[in-house]
Amino acid sequence: MVRKSLVTVCLTAAVLSVTACGGSGGGAASPTDNGAGGGAGGGTTVTPPVWTAGQFAAEGTFKNFCQVPRTGIDPFSRQPFPDMAGTSMHEKMWLRSWTHNTYLWYSEVPDNDPVPFSVSDYFDQLKTPQLTDSGNAKDNFHFTENTEEYQQSTQAGVSAGYGIRWSFGSNRPPRSLTIAYTEPASPAANVGLVRGDRLLSINGVDFINDSTDSGLAVLNAAIFPAATGQSFNFVFESASGVQKAVTMAAANVASSPVQNVKVLETVAGKVGYMQFNSHIALAQPQLINAIRQFATENVNELVIDLRYNGGGLLALASQLGFMATGPAIIQDRIFERTIFNDKHPTINPVTGRPLSALPFYSKEIDYEAGILTNTDLPSLNLSRVFVLSTANTCSASEAFINGLRGIDVEVILIGGQTCGKPYGFYPTDNCGTTYFTVQFTGVNAKGFGEFSDGFVPKASPQFAADVKGCPLPDDFSQQLGDVNERLLNAAIFYARNGSCPEVSAAAGGAAGLLRPDNETRIDANAAGQMRLLDPRYQDILFNSKLITEIKSVEEAP
Repeated sequence: MVRKSLVTVCLTAAVLSVTACGGSGGGAASPTDNGAGGGAGGGTTVTPPVWTAGQFAAEGTFKNFCQVPRTGIDPFSRQPFPDMAGTSMHEKMWLRSWTHNTYLWYSEVPDNDPVPFSVSDYFDQLKTPQLTDSGNAKDNFHFTENTEEYQQSTQAGVSAGYGIRWSFGSNRPPRSLTIAYTEPASPAANVGLVRGDRLLSINGVDFINDSTDSGLAVLNAAIFPAATGQSFNFVFESASGVQKAVTMAAANVASSPVQNVKVLETVAGKVGYMQFNSHIALAQPQLINAIRQFATENVNELVIDLRYNGGGLLALASQLGFMATGPAIIQDRIFERTIFNDKHPTINPVTGRPLSALPFYSKEIDYEAGILTNTDLPSLNLSRVFVLSTANTCSASEAFINGLRGIDVEVILIGGQTCGKPYGFYPTDNCGTTYFTVQFTGVNAKGFGEFSDGFVPKASPQFAADVKGCPLPDDFSQQLGDVNERLLNAAIFYARNGSCPEVSAAAGGAAGLLRPDNETRIDANAAGQMRLLDPRYQDILFNSKLITEIKSVEEAP
């Protein structure tokens, strides 16, 4: 099932190349095909495979056999689509074997007969039903996305929308949706929308309270425009209470992953600050330029704003870890060790390459070619790093925190509890749908990686996932990078005093401190509830913890 969420419409991430293939996941099984689904058109008769409990054929047996195969050339790979005539049962049996081979908790997945399920519904139940010690679902990260849309967002670096990153409060009346930031030169920025503006209505429909089907249709259509050029009338209210009526047309908006790079002269000395929104390949030169600026101006503290960074490339997170610290601090220790299920202790089951620990990469990476270059990265030689966080700080962003802690760099966490995703996956396409299922986890140089409920900022840490810092709500009354913004101000205060400031939790709204309850994370149909999820899920779709196989220059062909 494709999951949607009230989030930015311009998040992107660089990923491993995937090959598209045709058709959608297929609809519900019909009585006439015994759950097999129709084969390809043109009168072709295809015999569906048969399910036998406990017996699993190799996943390649069913791969690319599609109920509705696509033809022609994939515009992204520029290769013919690999689709062949098949049935929905082929697609389901591929999902079953693929899950049994690569899913991290494959032994906990019930082996239900695929026949009664549609393809999407069958995939939805191919995950562990178990819970964590805190009572949360053990697997919160199980999704699909239309392959063409996913490739457009990840490979092309653009997505249709307004250039708004939303901060989600509630998807049921009274709803709450606030702008966290906007992309430069985007439709939103061009009409004067800024952080802190709160959505009131769209095309006259009350966003906060409307519960009608027609109203929800308008809200969904506007927040998730299906194509560029679609125009809607919005009314926002600024943090100071001023209403803004604007008209925006959806456009292809490029992501700017690193923003607000600045050196602040503070009571704690020179503080380097940057807003880092996504671990995508596009961020590499921007991060390098930021670190060079900080090094040139001799900053003595570093604040990395990861509060809206849902993750992305692990290799990039390791590069940032190197740049923040340096070889004298790292001393050849690893950034992260990747662990697949117990069937694959030494070989990556997706790439077939031997498993090896991910280092703190000290060189620039050619991400398109997957090659580690000979160009050195700059570094700051800092033994302490401040990280600003919310529940949207996820995946590779958490790996950055964990990797630094693994080499005894002091991480001071300011803000909210992070999302809790020590897991990752290789987005995998089959028949026009890209599937996301948990395939690996990771541990740092000390062997720690169990933070499935997130890292928790604590003035006095007690548990392994507690991080020294200040639990504070997000502050929408100030712009990001402003020294008066609550989280940045607290980081500066801590750098000077070694303790957290006294701040009222009610000031400026506490949305960034609160973790979404389970009901807001289910595609439910409660009265008046928009069929939308909390914003972390779109981050996970586009910015997962992604492994890129990096070769040295000598290994490159």
